[in-house]
This record gives sequence, C-alpha cells and structure tokens, in this order.
Amino acid sequence: MSQTRAIQGLALYAMLAACGRLEDVGKPPQISAIANTNEHYAMMRVPIPKSSEPELATDSASLWESGRNSLLGNQRAEQVGDIVTVVVEIDERAEISNSSSRGRSGSENLELPSLLGIPQRVNEILPDGASLDTAVSTNSSSSSSGDGTIKRKEKFSIRVAATVVDVLQNGVLSIEGSQEVRVNFELRELLVSGYVRPADINRKNEVSYDRIAAARISYGGRGQITDVQQPRYGQQIADIVLPF
Repeated sequence: MSQTRAIQGLALYAMLAACGRLEDVGKPPQISAIANTNEHYAMMRVPIPKSSEPELATDSASLWESGRNSLLGNQRAEQVGDIVTVVVEIDERAEISNSSSRGRSGSENLELPSLLGIPQRVNEILPDGASLDTAVSTNSSSSSSGDGTIKRKEKFSIRVAATVVDVLQNGVLSIEGSQEVRVNFELRELLVSGYVRPADINRKNEVSYDRIAAARISYGGRGQITDVQQPRYGQQIADIVLPF
C-alpha cells in the first residue's frame, strides 16, 4: 500500500512539473527580473562613510586627488554595492583507472565414525548407501573482478560582473553575480557566488575564480534545445524508482 502511494505521489509530482513547463510552449524563456535581488539591495544600500569628519571644499581642489574617482585612485571593489569582474577559466583534465580482483576457496569435512555408538545404530535404520560416517562435507569457492575507468575533460572560459553584497567582520567580501543571455528560444544563465579577499582583486578590479572561497559557479540554460536534451519526466522517475 505504501509503495502504491509513493508511486502515485511521484506521478502527481511529474504531472505538476510538466504542467508548469507547458505554460512556456510557443514562448521564449522568461529572463529573471533584476529588482528584489541581493545584488539590487546591495547597490541600494548607502555605505558607511570612512571618516566622520566633514569634507572640506578644498579637498577636491587638488590636481592629484586620492579618492576612488581620481585617475590614480583605487578602483578595486571594497564595499557593499561595488562591482567586481569574476574571470572563470577552467581547463581541467582527469583520468582515473582502477582494477581489482579477489578469489577465495574453502572446504569442510566432518566425519562421525563413532560417537557413543550412535552412528552404528542410526546406520541400521538409514536407507542403503546412507551413513553417518561422513556426516557433513562442503566445498565452496568464489571470485570477483572489477575494472573502472574515468576520463574527464572540462574547458570553460567566461567573465561575469558580480556585486559585493556583504562585507564580513574580517574584511572578506561576499559576492554574487548573475548573467542571462537569450538567443531565440534558448536562455543561457551563469551564476557565481563566494567569498573574496580584497587583496586578491587586481588593479583591473578582476578576480580569478580559483581565488574565490566557497565558490559556487553554475552555467546552464533552459529552452527548447535543453528540453530536447533532457530525458522525459517518466523516464527520470523510472530511473530512480526501478531497482533493476
């Protein structure tokens, strides 16, 4: 009964998921709104001034200003709402090969030629050819072998602008970035988030993905081509539920 209910629940879930996708039939995939996102709120937040002293009128009269907007100023992201460019260049290759084998054999033999005269008395009532002289005799053997090979090659290069959404107490910057590109009826989206030290941001206001702690990088899409490449809902459920 419980298995039947589980199958019915999975079927209902698949139908609801399919109905949600049916709304996009004949329409291009919708691009996510920018408003009400963490990046939007971070840019709307007014940063705390670094100094409580009022700015003098003569501070901007110098030919060589030290502010962020000057020619020689520090253009790197350092506060909430600032934008930093994340450079994602992945070119990795992995090859793993494993082989294992195992063998075992054993034999057991138990004889009772004499045990308080019991075998002799039992042999008298046993059918012809049966005897307790060799009470138990077993033989067993087993063997197994396995081979496994993994080959993987990934190459990915892209740049995305991320926003500083928070500054932690130790000065580390929490960043989030998203990018969506729609071409005809296919939408490609890139998501990146993680923690960056201000010292790892170069003077071009760029940071490499391998210097982002707890980096979360997602590159995918949705649309007509993606739907064709994915197995149907029924096949996905069957792959999970069927034990064989």
